[in-house]
Amino acid sequence: MTAHLASFVALSAVVILVPGPDMALVARNAIVGGRRSGIATSVGAVTGLCVWTLAASVGLAALLRASEPAFLALRLVGGAYLVVLGVRSLQAAARGGGADALPARGETRVHVSARQGLLSNLSNPKIAVFFTSFLPQFVPGGGPAFASLLTLGLVFCAMTLAWLVAYGTLVARAGDVLRRSRVRRAIEAVTGTVLLAFGLRLATERR
Repeated sequence: MTAHLASFVALSAVVILVPGPDMALVARNAIVGGRRSGIATSVGAVTGLCVWTLAASVGLAALLRASEPAFLALRLVGGAYLVVLGVRSLQAAARGGGADALPARGETRVHVSARQGLLSNLSNPKIAVFFTSFLPQFVPGGGPAFASLLTLGLVFCAMTLAWLVAYGTLVARAGDVLRRSRVRRAIEAVTGTVLLAFGLRLATERR
């Protein structure tokens, strides 16, 4: 079990460090709203990962993966959501600031950031494919599958949270420079393009 866990942690670290939609969204919100927004986005994204972990552990993620209509629908929704966020960033870059509309009454930018992280993660069915193909490789033979899958998934979630929080904090610390008008517009344009590209790829890419 120790060898399996060590291999799992090492490979998970490689996967987590590869840039993806979550990292792009954390960076964008950390620049726009500061450290708290970056952390809130990280927590939202990892909450989505925890939901996928539970779904994979009880077999629901495998059912989604096997259902072509459900998988396609969720993929289109996820792609569209990332495209919307990307377009908003590009519009903010063109205007020179003000990426997000004002939060609704009773909400703060932190709430908005957490919701964006959660929805971005939950609407990405590629995570279901990843968890149902990656986690079972490290389940020891003869052991309880549910408990092992859940444990491995939660380890992955904890590692992801640690990385995203650290990453968002580093980005936010550079905020004084990054929030200067020209630099911020450039960052908004880059992150908007990245989110737009991730969204289009998610919506159009085959399994």
